[in-house]
Amino acid sequence: MALIPSLKTIKGICILDNDGKRVVSKYYDTTDETFATVKDQKLFEGKVFKATEKANSEIVAINNYTVVYRSNVDLFFYVFGDSRENELMLLSVLNALYDSISMILRKNVEKRAIFENMDSVLLICDEVADRGILLECDATNIVNRVHVRTEDIPLSEQTVSQVFQSAKEQLKWSLLR
Repeated sequence: MALIPSLKTIKGICILDNDGKRVVSKYYDTTDETFATVKDQKLFEGKVFKATEKANSEIVAINNYTVVYRSNVDLFFYVFGDSRENELMLLSVLNALYDSISMILRKNVEKRAIFENMDSVLLICDEVADRGILLECDATNIVNRVHVRTEDIPLSEQTVSQVFQSAKEQLKWSLLR
């Protein structure tokens, strides 16, 4: 059977906490029975977490998938692809994801900070990959796209958190005068 080349190299990106609970997840191949439903996704995440929580490698093979991961204070970062996928490419995606989040959170990569900056974290995931197709692996470029200056965006196009952040900064500067 000949392999059909495809740009869709990433099956999913996932961040789990120390208990194996989902913090962030993006699955790109929902036609695959392993990721078809949320229940199936959580079952796969449980298998991945059990295989990696005590291991000291960066890569594991689970259910015909190549999983690269990185652990931090209270989080586990995962990127997975098909078993035939290039591990170095998956690792570069993982490093871009982690480094971008680290830059946005000013090296304070922990569960609480991820929850407080969920909008930026999800934008980072979207900048790294779209529907399983790798878009960007340079953390600096990703952060530059995600962190557009809010004063350059019209108020009507800003998110609620951006409006609150902008108002908070203006109030702070008016009090310091």
